[in-house]
Amino acid sequence: MADAARQRMTPEEFFRWQEGQDEPFELVDGVPVPKHRMMTGASIQHDRVTVNVIVTLGTQLRGSRCRPTTDDVSLRTSITTIRRPDVTVECGELVYDTHESREPRLVVEVASPSTTAVDRTVKLEEYKRHPTLRYILLFETVAPVALLYRREAEGWQPERFEGLDAVITLPEIGASLSLADVYEGLTFAPRITDAMR
Repeated sequence: MADAARQRMTPEEFFRWQEGQDEPFELVDGVPVPKHRMMTGASIQHDRVTVNVIVTLGTQLRGSRCRPTTDDVSLRTSITTIRRPDVTVECGELVYDTHESREPRLVVEVASPSTTAVDRTVKLEEYKRHPTLRYILLFETVAPVALLYRREAEGWQPERFEGLDAVITLPEIGASLSLADVYEGLTFAPRITDAMR
């Protein structure tokens, strides 16, 4: 397995190879990389935020052509790179026995200390190039904070949301996410900036 993971693969070779593995991999410039090597295992906060996003979006999107998917469904970001966003909203026809999203509209990445730098730079730029994506959403786990990139006519526009009263509207998929719902069940330590208000 270690030797195979060092070989360069096409996406089709990668998907066939991935079926025989016990853990999820991403394909980065043609080389398989364990997803969990890039993060030291998901924290409770990471898991809770991810599940809350899926539940909230799943409820709102039921009956529409869009649906949230987990990181079991891949997203091809170039001819040699395949990512596994924490959550994707797919709005294409449901195709059985496929491993990848066809018409994603939203990707969500939930920050982990070991992945934040890659999520906010390398992956962000890869996602921006995907032709069908309309939203890229990054959630923090240490505080109720989100950064949303919306695709507008003039390019990608960032918008920051902070605090449990904030609501993120996603009209192109017919949904919204309140930070109170996303962070339900979590508590946060007071921050220095909170004490200064």
